[in-house]
Amino acid sequence: MSTSSAPVPTRPLTLPTTEPGRRVTFVPPRPRARTSRRVRRRRLALGAVAVAGAVALGASVIGALAGSSGLQLPPMPPVFPGTVFTPSVDDGFIEDGVQVSLWDDDLPAISRLNPELLAAMRAAEARAADDGIRLGVTSGWRSAAYQQWLLDDRIASVGEETARAYVATPEQSRHVSGDAIDIGPVDAQYWLISYGSEFGICQTYGNEPWHFELATTPGSECPPMRTDANG
Repeated sequence: MSTSSAPVPTRPLTLPTTEPGRRVTFVPPRPRARTSRRVRRRRLALGAVAVAGAVALGASVIGALAGSSGLQLPPMPPVFPGTVFTPSVDDGFIEDGVQVSLWDDDLPAISRLNPELLAAMRAAEARAADDGIRLGVTSGWRSAAYQQWLLDDRIASVGEETARAYVATPEQSRHVSGDAIDIGPVDAQYWLISYGSEFGICQTYGNEPWHFELATTPGSECPPMRTDANG
Protein backbone atom coordinates (compact mmCIF):
# COMPACT_ATOMS: atom_id res chain seq x y z
CA MET A 1 0.00 0.00 0.00
CA SER A 2 1.42 3.34 -1.04
CA THR A 3 1.94 5.94 1.69
CA SER A 4 2.29 8.90 -0.68
CA SER A 5 -0.52 11.44 -0.58
CA ALA A 6 -2.61 12.19 -3.62
CA PRO A 7 -1.71 15.34 -5.52
CA VAL A 8 -3.81 18.38 -4.72
CA PRO A 9 -5.78 19.41 -7.84
CA THR A 10 -5.04 22.85 -9.20
CA ARG A 11 -8.04 23.15 -11.56
CA PRO A 12 -11.81 22.95 -10.89
CA LEU A 13 -13.13 19.39 -11.04
CA THR A 14 -16.68 18.21 -11.75
CA LEU A 15 -17.49 15.19 -9.62
CA PRO A 16 -20.52 12.84 -9.63
CA THR A 17 -22.70 12.44 -6.56
CA THR A 18 -24.79 9.57 -5.24
CA GLU A 19 -27.89 11.17 -6.70
CA PRO A 20 -28.53 10.26 -10.34
CA GLY A 21 -27.97 13.13 -12.74
CA ARG A 22 -26.42 15.47 -10.10
CA ARG A 23 -22.82 16.58 -10.21
CA VAL A 24 -20.82 19.04 -8.10
CA THR A 25 -17.86 21.17 -9.02
CA PHE A 26 -14.85 21.23 -6.68
CA VAL A 27 -12.79 24.41 -6.79
CA PRO A 28 -9.38 23.91 -5.12
CA PRO A 29 -8.16 26.70 -2.82
CA ARG A 30 -5.64 29.11 -4.23
CA PRO A 31 -2.18 28.28 -2.88
CA ARG A 32 -0.93 30.93 -0.41
CA ALA A 33 2.24 32.67 -1.41
CA ARG A 34 5.16 31.96 0.91
CA THR A 35 6.58 34.93 2.79
CA SER A 36 10.33 35.21 2.86
CA ARG A 37 12.20 35.42 6.17
CA ARG A 38 13.40 38.91 5.28
CA VAL A 39 9.84 40.12 4.75
CA ARG A 40 8.70 38.57 8.03
CA ARG A 41 11.51 40.29 9.92
CA ARG A 42 10.62 43.58 8.29
CA ARG A 43 6.99 43.20 9.30
CA LEU A 44 7.99 42.44 12.89
CA ALA A 45 10.26 45.49 12.99
CA LEU A 46 7.53 47.73 11.62
CA GLY A 47 5.14 46.33 14.21
CA ALA A 48 7.57 47.08 17.04
CA VAL A 49 8.06 50.63 15.79
CA ALA A 50 4.31 51.09 15.63
CA VAL A 51 3.86 49.87 19.21
CA ALA A 52 6.66 52.13 20.49
CA GLY A 53 5.15 55.07 18.66
CA ALA A 54 1.75 54.37 20.16
CA VAL A 55 3.23 54.23 23.67
CA ALA A 56 5.12 57.49 23.18
CA LEU A 57 2.04 59.17 21.74
CA GLY A 58 -0.06 57.96 24.66
CA ALA A 59 2.48 59.29 27.17
CA SER A 60 2.60 62.69 25.47
CA VAL A 61 -1.19 62.90 25.35
CA ILE A 62 -1.46 62.00 29.05
CA GLY A 63 1.21 64.56 29.90
CA ALA A 64 -0.58 67.26 27.91
CA LEU A 65 -3.92 66.48 29.53
CA ALA A 66 -2.34 66.46 32.99
CA GLY A 67 -0.65 69.79 32.34
CA SER A 68 -3.80 71.47 31.10
CA SER A 69 -5.91 70.18 33.98
CA GLY A 70 -3.35 70.73 36.73
CA LEU A 71 -3.37 67.02 37.56
CA GLN A 72 -0.22 65.87 39.38
CA LEU A 73 0.90 62.50 38.10
CA PRO A 74 3.28 60.31 40.10
CA PRO A 75 6.83 60.14 38.71
CA MET A 76 7.54 57.30 36.35
CA PRO A 77 9.91 54.66 37.75
CA PRO A 78 13.34 54.56 36.10
CA VAL A 79 13.81 52.05 33.33
CA PHE A 80 17.12 50.99 34.81
CA PRO A 81 16.91 51.45 38.61
CA GLY A 82 20.17 52.33 40.36
CA THR A 83 21.97 50.02 42.69
CA VAL A 84 21.57 50.32 46.45
CA PHE A 85 24.66 51.68 48.24
CA THR A 86 26.24 49.36 50.78
CA PRO A 87 29.10 50.82 52.84
CA SER A 88 32.33 48.84 52.85
CA VAL A 89 35.65 48.93 54.67
CA ASP A 90 36.93 51.23 51.92
CA ASP A 91 34.27 53.75 52.97
CA GLY A 92 35.48 53.67 56.57
CA PHE A 93 32.77 51.25 57.65
CA ILE A 94 33.21 49.54 61.04
CA GLU A 95 30.57 47.02 62.08
CA ASP A 96 28.25 47.87 64.96
CA GLY A 97 29.61 46.58 68.25
CA VAL A 98 33.17 46.36 66.92
CA GLN A 99 36.00 48.53 68.25
CA VAL A 100 39.20 48.66 66.22
CA SER A 101 42.64 49.75 67.33
CA LEU A 102 44.18 53.16 66.74
CA TRP A 103 47.05 51.23 65.17
CA ASP A 104 44.98 49.44 62.50
CA ASP A 105 46.63 51.34 59.66
CA ASP A 106 45.26 48.90 57.08
CA LEU A 107 41.77 50.27 57.74
CA PRO A 108 40.85 53.50 55.90
CA ALA A 109 38.79 54.50 58.96
CA ILE A 110 42.14 54.88 60.76
CA SER A 111 44.70 55.59 58.04
CA ARG A 112 42.68 58.45 56.51
CA LEU A 113 42.27 60.37 59.76
CA ASN A 114 43.97 63.73 60.10
CA PRO A 115 47.58 62.75 61.02
CA GLU A 116 47.65 65.27 63.88
CA LEU A 117 44.44 63.90 65.37
CA LEU A 118 45.70 60.33 65.03
CA ALA A 119 49.03 61.16 66.69
CA ALA A 120 47.26 62.90 69.58
CA MET A 121 44.90 59.96 70.05
CA ARG A 122 47.79 57.49 70.13
CA ALA A 123 49.58 59.59 72.73
CA ALA A 124 46.39 59.71 74.81
CA GLU A 125 45.99 55.95 74.46
CA ALA A 126 49.45 55.35 75.93
CA ARG A 127 48.54 57.49 78.94
CA ALA A 128 45.12 55.84 79.31
CA ALA A 129 46.75 52.39 79.32
CA ASP A 130 48.59 53.39 82.51
CA ASP A 131 45.16 53.81 84.09
CA GLY A 132 43.95 50.48 82.75
CA ILE A 133 41.81 52.08 80.04
CA ARG A 134 41.75 50.96 76.41
CA LEU A 135 40.61 53.41 73.74
CA GLY A 136 38.62 51.57 71.07
CA VAL A 137 37.59 53.20 67.80
CA THR A 138 33.97 52.74 66.74
CA SER A 139 34.13 55.20 63.83
CA GLY A 140 36.81 57.33 62.22
CA TRP A 141 37.17 58.64 58.71
CA ARG A 142 34.11 58.12 56.48
CA SER A 143 33.56 58.57 52.77
CA ALA A 144 30.97 61.14 51.69
CA ALA A 145 28.79 58.35 50.30
CA TYR A 146 28.90 56.50 53.63
CA GLN A 147 28.03 59.68 55.53
CA GLN A 148 25.05 60.32 53.25
CA TRP A 149 23.93 56.72 53.71
CA LEU A 150 24.08 57.14 57.51
CA LEU A 151 22.05 60.34 57.31
CA ASP A 152 19.41 58.86 55.00
CA ASP A 153 19.12 55.76 57.17
CA ARG A 154 18.68 57.80 60.35
CA ILE A 155 16.11 60.09 58.71
CA ALA A 156 14.11 57.04 57.64
CA SER A 157 14.23 55.72 61.21
CA VAL A 158 13.60 58.77 63.42
CA GLY A 159 12.74 61.68 61.13
CA GLU A 160 14.88 64.48 59.76
CA GLU A 161 15.01 66.77 62.81
CA THR A 162 16.24 64.10 65.21
CA ALA A 163 18.53 62.55 62.61
CA ARG A 164 20.35 65.81 61.90
CA ALA A 165 21.07 66.23 65.61
CA TYR A 166 23.33 63.18 65.41
CA VAL A 167 24.39 62.83 61.78
CA ALA A 168 25.79 65.76 59.81
CA THR A 169 25.61 66.13 56.06
CA PRO A 170 28.68 65.00 54.08
CA GLU A 171 29.60 68.65 53.51
CA GLN A 172 29.55 69.41 57.26
CA SER A 173 30.75 66.13 58.70
CA ARG A 174 34.07 66.18 60.54
CA HIS A 175 34.32 62.45 59.94
CA VAL A 176 34.39 62.96 56.17
CA SER A 177 37.25 65.44 56.52
CA GLY A 178 39.09 63.04 58.85
CA ASP A 179 38.92 65.44 61.80
CA ALA A 180 36.68 63.43 64.15
CA ILE A 181 36.77 60.06 65.85
CA ASP A 182 34.24 58.08 67.90
CA ILE A 183 35.57 56.22 70.94
CA GLY A 184 34.32 53.39 73.15
CA PRO A 185 33.64 51.83 75.58
CA VAL A 186 32.00 54.13 78.13
CA ASP A 187 34.94 54.18 80.56
CA ALA A 188 37.22 55.24 77.69
CA GLN A 189 34.82 58.07 76.84
CA TYR A 190 34.80 59.32 80.44
CA TRP A 191 38.59 59.12 80.62
CA LEU A 192 39.01 61.08 77.39
CA ILE A 193 36.49 63.71 78.50
CA SER A 194 38.48 64.16 81.71
CA TYR A 195 42.05 64.06 80.36
CA GLY A 196 41.81 64.50 76.59
CA SER A 197 42.49 68.25 76.71
CA GLU A 198 46.05 67.48 77.83
CA PHE A 199 46.53 66.19 74.28
CA GLY A 200 44.32 68.81 72.59
CA ILE A 201 41.39 66.36 72.30
CA CYS A 202 37.87 67.49 73.21
CA GLN A 203 34.29 66.31 73.21
CA THR A 204 32.67 68.72 70.77
CA TYR A 205 28.95 67.74 70.77
CA GLY A 206 26.98 67.86 74.00
CA ASN A 207 24.76 64.95 72.96
CA GLU A 208 27.62 62.68 71.83
CA PRO A 209 30.05 61.69 74.62
CA TRP A 210 31.77 59.35 72.16
CA HIS A 211 32.67 62.02 69.55
CA PHE A 212 36.07 63.72 69.84
CA GLU A 213 38.06 66.20 67.80
CA LEU A 214 41.41 67.96 68.00
CA ALA A 215 39.90 71.24 69.22
CA THR A 216 42.46 72.96 71.46
CA THR A 217 46.17 73.23 72.06
CA PRO A 218 47.53 70.53 74.38
CA GLY A 219 47.12 71.51 78.02
CA SER A 220 44.50 74.20 77.33
CA GLU A 221 40.81 74.11 78.15
CA CYS A 222 38.38 72.76 75.60
CA PRO A 223 36.07 75.27 73.89
CA PRO A 224 32.33 75.26 74.70
CA MET A 225 30.58 72.28 73.18
CA ARG A 226 28.03 72.61 70.42
CA THR A 227 24.58 71.31 71.28
CA ASP A 228 24.60 68.66 68.57
CA ALA A 229 25.76 67.92 65.03
CA ASN A 230 23.24 70.41 63.67
CA GLY A 231 24.00 73.32 65.97
